Amino acid sequence: MRKIFLAPSLFGADPLNIAGSVDAMKNQFDWLHFDIMDGHFVKNLSFGPHFVDALRKKYPDAFIDTHLMIDSLDVILPLFMNKNSSSITIHAETEGHLLHASLNKIKSAGLKAGISICPPTKISSIDESVLEIADLILIMSVTPGFGAQKFIPSSLNKVRELVSLREAKKYHYLIEIDGGINENNIAEIALAGCDVIVAGSSLFNSNDPERWLINARKNIEEAMKNFDRP
Repeated sequence: MRKIFLAPSLFGADPLNIAGSVDAMKNQFDWLHFDIMDGHFVKNLSFGPHFVDALRKKYPDAFIDTHLMIDSLDVILPLFMNKNSSSITIHAETEGHLLHASLNKIKSAGLKAGISICPPTKISSIDESVLEIADLILIMSVTPGFGAQKFIPSSLNKVRELVSLREAKKYHYLIEIDGGINENNIAEIALAGCDVIVAGSSLFNSNDPERWLINARKNIEEAMKNFDRP
């Protein structure tokens, strides 16, 4: 059975008690997903590089998955290149001429490098030279910038397309999805081919985030076992 990584989105946690929110999950997560928003690329603002630094200091062994929803890659990206993130994902829709070079910069710093696409963006719009070097492709299954939105079902078509493309071209990227994930759709999302599943509002608004993750993993494993049966 292939490994599915569960990645809580800290944008959905209590901003006055993020460490408490992480600790309440009691290491049932695989990655910590962290959204950086600049108020331009998306109509919202969030934390900056100093918070990633603090997160690394508090959780030295965590895989910190930093998602940059930003314009001005050449200005902002260098602020995150100090290895306190484990991976950095940038958007295909921003400054396309810088994508390949930016991914190489991220990888040269010893970090995993990812590309994210918004709901209107087609997989076919991503240049093959980018797909060849990307460590992960993040599918936004809601309009980025705000939590607690409804999952866009057609996002799974992109996931399946990425699975087929990876097999055909021998690419090595992981397929990640973020937006509208809950206990009712997480198994279907895993079956579509996602390797990393980001959950925010549904997880942190639950009465017991630890139990939410345990149940989510159980639902995924049961669905995959049934799917694999002859």
